Amino acid sequence: MRMFCVLTVLVAANLLNNWLAPGAYVPTCVAAAAALLLIARWDGLTRADLGLDTVAMYQGLRWSAVLVGAVLAVFLVGLALPVTREAFEDERAAGLTVGELLWRVLVRVPVGTVLLEEIAFRGVLWAMVRRRRGTAWATAVSSVLFGLWHVLPSRGLSRANAAAGVLGTGPAGTALSVAAAVVATTVAGAGLCELRRRSGSLLAPAALHWALNGFGYVMAWAVPRWRGEGDVL
Repeated sequence: MRMFCVLTVLVAANLLNNWLAPGAYVPTCVAAAAALLLIARWDGLTRADLGLDTVAMYQGLRWSAVLVGAVLAVFLVGLALPVTREAFEDERAAGLTVGELLWRVLVRVPVGTVLLEEIAFRGVLWAMVRRRRGTAWATAVSSVLFGLWHVLPSRGLSRANAAAGVLGTGPAGTALSVAAAVVATTVAGAGLCELRRRSGSLLAPAALHWALNGFGYVMAWAVPRWRGEGDVL
């Protein structure tokens, strides 16, 4: 019953964010994360089970500093090299103003995307399945559902991202890009689950998640300006 409630919250949040009420993205994510934490409490999970106790937070801070720095270094190298720069080209970020970019990086990504997805997939869901079936099952279930979570948001990927556009922009290309996104995020989810297990903290995968998404926006915004295109404001 409690697992069904978790899945219901996730389906509802996914539909609201990507179809019914995309303008209420951040409030929807915050409300869904709060609902999932209430379900976790109902299920008897502790802060330690979720990787949110005091010890876990201190451990997570140490991991976070290294992870964020490593992502930034890799992204800067990727932006500087012509052969990898195209991977950052994304029209959804390229046309943002400075204010819109800061909103994405400092509010929408951490308070919306990262908060909900980490609490849901590496926090509540992972802990619930782990207690019932063990770590391997928890990682497998969480990762597959994390991949499926990205079906709706990846529908326009082939049109917006230059690297994904090689698959084509028609129906077949869209289907291929969605399938590729699901596979990629399933693999990424498994990596984030392993980071959660090794660090003992939910903060570590959350920091890596924010760095990848947040710096990704910054790099996509910076590409046309690096080339002297686009308005800096």
